[in-house]
Amino acid sequence: MQKIILITGGARSGKSRIAEDRVLQMGRPAQYIATAQAWDDEMRTRIAEHQARRGAEWVTTAEPLDLLAALAATDGKGPRLVDCLTLWLTNLMLADHDWRKAGQDLLAALPGQHSPVVFVTNEVGMGIVPDNALARAFRDAAGTLNQWVAAAADEVILAVSGLPLKVK
Repeated sequence: MQKIILITGGARSGKSRIAEDRVLQMGRPAQYIATAQAWDDEMRTRIAEHQARRGAEWVTTAEPLDLLAALAATDGKGPRLVDCLTLWLTNLMLADHDWRKAGQDLLAALPGQHSPVVFVTNEVGMGIVPDNALARAFRDAAGTLNQWVAAAADEVILAVSGLPLKVK
């Protein structure tokens, strides 16, 4: 049963909670593929909050860069939640990896997935134009990656104030 879902929204829009609920509706055990890296105390706190909210129903795989390997390792073991594409993109760009190739490789791998995959991503293009080149490059890359995954997805959901709005 292949099903690809993209859940997007702004910061603190409720997208992760919506995604977690959706994955649990698909079955258990639920697989959580975490792309975040704890570079500072604030990020460590965010990660701890996510872990505490999820609880024991989840099997977590932490993979900041090799998302394809994490998807391969978890396929067939229950529905997966990738949280999030935006942090994965950040990790790729900061490590000077070719994010376009990584994104295209991800798209090529999706049709071969047997277990459902729910992706969380941030909608970063609705604010002001960033004032520096790196931030603009990131915003543009995130918009492009989100469009690619949305086109490949069976469903796209926009999270607004904790509410899921079906886009596709």
